[in-house]
Amino acid sequence: MIAITGYTVKCQATMSFGELHVMSLARNSPTLFMKKLSVKVLPRQVTTNTTKITINRPDRRNAFRPHTVKELIRAFNDARDDSSVGVIILTGKGTEAFCSGGDQALRTRDGYADYENFGRLNVLDLQVQIRRLPKPVIAMVAGYAVGGGHVLHMVCDLTIAADNAIFGQTGPKVGSFDAGYGSSIMSRLVGPKKAREMWFLARFYTAEEAEKMGLVNTVVPLEKLEQETIKWSREILRNSPTAIRVLKSALNAVDDGHAGLQTLGGDATLIFYGTEEGSEGKTAFVERRRPDFLKFPRRP
Repeated sequence: MIAITGYTVKCQATMSFGELHVMSLARNSPTLFMKKLSVKVLPRQVTTNTTKITINRPDRRNAFRPHTVKELIRAFNDARDDSSVGVIILTGKGTEAFCSGGDQALRTRDGYADYENFGRLNVLDLQVQIRRLPKPVIAMVAGYAVGGGHVLHMVCDLTIAADNAIFGQTGPKVGSFDAGYGSSIMSRLVGPKKAREMWFLARFYTAEEAEKMGLVNTVVPLEKLEQETIKWSREILRNSPTAIRVLKSALNAVDDGHAGLQTLGGDATLIFYGTEEGSEGKTAFVERRRPDFLKFPRRP
């Protein structure tokens, strides 16, 4: 048994589902519930409103292939649609790697080979999905977060790193690059000069160096990584979910262009629907009468 800040975790058996673990964290419950993407969550008693998604390819340093990314996309969709989930934690199996990017053994002339042997770069869809998700995503990083794995943690809202974490871009060493989020978000986080250094030299950086650059939020001892990440999650959950949702879309809007503005605008529309003024328009339509908007103040 492992005690983690109010959670009791009991592993009765090793459960592996493809290339992903999806866990719902239960507070004061004897089990850390786990589910397969297409399987219903086991009955939960008191939940913390947090789901942990774990890339399960430790033998490949949690490198992703198209099938892995498909599972991740489905897992994030499930978490988005679950109204009990307020925060999502993304991590990698084991302590050696968060994610080492695309599996180079499967790389072809047109991307990474899928089961049908078609090349894909569907990790780009995953990056956009995480950015547009209306719930905070925390990257919990132990070991290597390099290449596409480094980009993956950067598109998350927060990054909690273990003291053994290693960060960096490997693309130029293997004939690859990320001219999208991997460049623009990095430049925003660490500044244009440092971003050029990271890409042009393809060096690795320690967790402490990454924290100084602004790549991660905090660094903790490896044995306290999950405890600290859950602590951050619980602090977020104490705040207004609508405020957090709109703040995330607002913070991303500048970098995400029209798509970012669309997300921000959609969030504003949802809030308006919940007001008396918004309800008046809908109610009047259903009741086949003229809406009475004169009763609402024109605020300065």
